Amino acid sequence: MNLKDKLLAQRIYLLLGGLFITSLVVSNLIFQKFFYWYPLDIAIFGSKLFEISVGILPYPITFLITDLISEIYGEKRANDVVVVGIFTSIFSLLIIYIADIVPATPWSPVDNETFKTVFGNSTIAVFASMLTYLFAQFVDIQIYHFWKRLTKGKHLWLRNNFSTWFSQFVDTFTIVFLLCSFGIIDWINFKGLLVSGFLFKVFIAILDTPLLYLGVYLFRKRFNLKVNEEIDLL
Repeated sequence: MNLKDKLLAQRIYLLLGGLFITSLVVSNLIFQKFFYWYPLDIAIFGSKLFEISVGILPYPITFLITDLISEIYGEKRANDVVVVGIFTSIFSLLIIYIADIVPATPWSPVDNETFKTVFGNSTIAVFASMLTYLFAQFVDIQIYHFWKRLTKGKHLWLRNNFSTWFSQFVDTFTIVFLLCSFGIIDWINFKGLLVSGFLFKVFIAILDTPLLYLGVYLFRKRFNLKVNEEIDLL
């Protein structure tokens, strides 16, 4: 690979990393709002199907990005992005914590109680969920490369979906468990939110498979990569 292509590959890697970190931080900040999407009027364990946190919306993007980086740049580069994302999230939580303890002025459009309601629960719950997310992402990357080695770079749909489904179940279970444990939502909603959240992520993982194929195709065409060949940024 010539110098021009290597510089382009580095810029794309940084762009993908930036999208990953943004999606991760935003999902941790907005997770307390829940919404409903009812394609089917089905109740599961007393909760409507797809009553889920808005924080779940950016999450599939992060798994799509790590799968794409894993496929094109390799396992180490994917792990590097996850680690940077975790440090970025911790830094954002530190800023939120400081902003929460600083007293608001009498004329502030957002008073102390409103700010605490929106962001105050983030500090403990999000820190715990980040540890879970870190584990889920590493699980995703490990399973992805296990199937990649086993299939010798073939059957992209298999490693994309199998790695995401398992890691997303781990992530969904732990996040809902933490939300209940910290009293943010009632335990009566645990089973319904777990099933709804996981099924939603499975549905999105299936939908993003064509996007992964498209991304891999464009990378291979632009950089003349063979099946199972990865870009070395060094």
